[in-house]
Amino acid sequence: MHAESAQDLVTRLSYEKASILQAKFPNHLIIGSDQVCVLNNKITGKPLNFENAFAQLKQASGQCVIFYTGLTLYNSSTNEHKSHCELFYVYFRHLTDNEIIGYLNKEKPFYCAGSFKCEGLGITLFDKLEGDDPNSLVGLPLIRLNKMLLSQKINPLLITDDQ
Repeated sequence: MHAESAQDLVTRLSYEKASILQAKFPNHLIIGSDQVCVLNNKITGKPLNFENAFAQLKQASGQCVIFYTGLTLYNSSTNEHKSHCELFYVYFRHLTDNEIIGYLNKEKPFYCAGSFKCEGLGITLFDKLEGDDPNSLVGLPLIRLNKMLLSQKINPLLITDDQ
């Protein structure tokens, strides 16, 4: 039995998260999303504690980490869905142990994929970010979601308060 790829995993999980809500939200468009971080061809989990976060950031130092974000737009009235996997590349600068310790003590990103919060001081850990949608790094690729909504004839700019 072969392991599921990161792309297949997040695509499947985003679909499952959306479709499981079908009975609770009939006649709705439901958004599902899931994300994993891949370093050296291995999926890394959330660190959950200081020691694991330190080890992850030490390993990521000077490396490129790839984030795979699965997105599903599920139509609960028709059971149709569209799914997509968005990739985002994070290039870490070379980090000293003291920098990693200082960062972890300040932000405590123990429940974050990749052991950082890019919306905070995590941005100081990077040399470069690369991808089509910076929102995918925080778990929801909004540009792709907008394209999916437009394909369903829903334009967020034209929705009125009474809809």
